Amino acid sequence: QVQLVESGGGLVQPGGSLRLSCAASGRTFSSYAMGWFRQPPGKERQFVAAISYSGGNTNYADSVEGRFTVSRDNAKNTVYLQMNSLKPEDTAVYYCARGTYLGGPYSTGRGGYAYWGQGTQVTVSS
Repeated sequence: QVQLVESGGGLVQPGGSLRLSCAASGRTFSSYAMGWFRQPPGKERQFVAAISYSGGNTNYADSVEGRFTVSRDNAKNTVYLQMNSLKPEDTAVYYCARGTYLGGPYSTGRGGYAYWGQGTQVTVSS
């Protein structure tokens, strides 16, 4: 059973930064694409960023392009989301997710991910 555990959320002022981490169990982490999604209050879960299993390819939602950076350390079974220039509209519960298929490409849709973490709250407010 795969377990994903997010950490690093919290309260930050507008313009500030946070780095989220997602630690994965299992020995095949390096063979799966990973994604980050978020769910703002009262809204559906939405795509934020994704990274290929090698880390060589990434993709971002338009709303975070240029401000957020996704990366991974396969030796540590961990994926990261560096969030800079945070805005109030970035407030949400952030989830990491593992791709469905071994060696498969990353996806921007929820259906491309088979395992999800429990989420970590990010609140951007002055």
